[in-house]
Parts: sequence; C-alpha cells; structure tokens
Amino acid sequence: MKISRNKGEFSEGSFDKLDVAILRVLLEDSRKTLQEIGSQVGLSASSCWTRIKKLEGEGVIRRYTVDLDRAHLGYGDSVIVQLNLESHNDETLYEFGRVLATIPEVLEAYLVSGDYDYYIRIAVRDTRDYERLLREKLYKIPGIRHSKSHFVLRVLKEASVPLL
Repeated sequence: MKISRNKGEFSEGSFDKLDVAILRVLLEDSRKTLQEIGSQVGLSASSCWTRIKKLEGEGVIRRYTVDLDRAHLGYGDSVIVQLNLESHNDETLYEFGRVLATIPEVLEAYLVSGDYDYYIRIAVRDTRDYERLLREKLYKIPGIRHSKSHFVLRVLKEASVPLL
C-alpha cells in the first residue's frame, strides 16, 4: 500500500505501509521510544526518526498530546448540543466561534449542514453543572436562537482518525 499527500488527502505515492504502521504505534502510545517503535514496525530507530520527522513536516502528525480520562477528573457526562444562530453574517459567526473557543468545557464544535447550524460536544460533571454552564456561559453568547441538548448515555466508539 503506497499513499501520498495531495492537497490534504492521501493518494498513490510516498506514504507507505511502514508510515501507517508507525502512526498506529504512535496512536497507541506516543511515548514509545524510537527503538520500541522500530522493533514493532521492523525498522531501525534512525529510520523511524526520519519517517516521523517527514510525517510531522507534512502535517500528518500535528501534535503530541495526552489522553485524559474525563470521568476521573470529575467530568463524567458529555452533552451534544445542537444549536441555531439568529443570523449568519460574518460578524455573528466570528463572534460565536471566538466566545465558544474560550469555554473550557467545550470539547468540540462543528459548523454543520442541515437543520442546525452547530453541533457542540461539552464535558460536564452532571446535569446541574450543565444547567450552570448554559446559564453562565453558553446562553450569554449573543445571537443564539435555539438549542437542543442530548446527554451521552454511553460511548460506543471514540477514535481520532480511521487509520487504514
């Protein structure tokens, strides 16, 4: 399997099965040493380093982070909020996005097509915490016309990328 980057997508070329294998190892545990990664994918540590640097340089690997268990940190519930704005002018959209980005409980926010303008995933401690967040933060953002909330009952699958 050979894949290369073309305008932000993968197509036939220089991105190969060893790159995919390295990415799988890093997704599992990005703290593994180059020697451990090389051992798992059948390359030397220096070859792994060269490939990882190439993947970073191409923007495939954007950053390294830690995967925290929100429940252990007191945020046991997630809420999906569907939201409509009163206006869709540039200023309203910009201001909504700017303020939303300052709310730490907001994990993800998507401008979407369809019946709602945005889907937002929020981490909260419980229903009272969500009610507080609505009153004190979300509903203070100017321009919100309507929202609909859904508490997540169980996460069936959560992944960062569908890696080949």
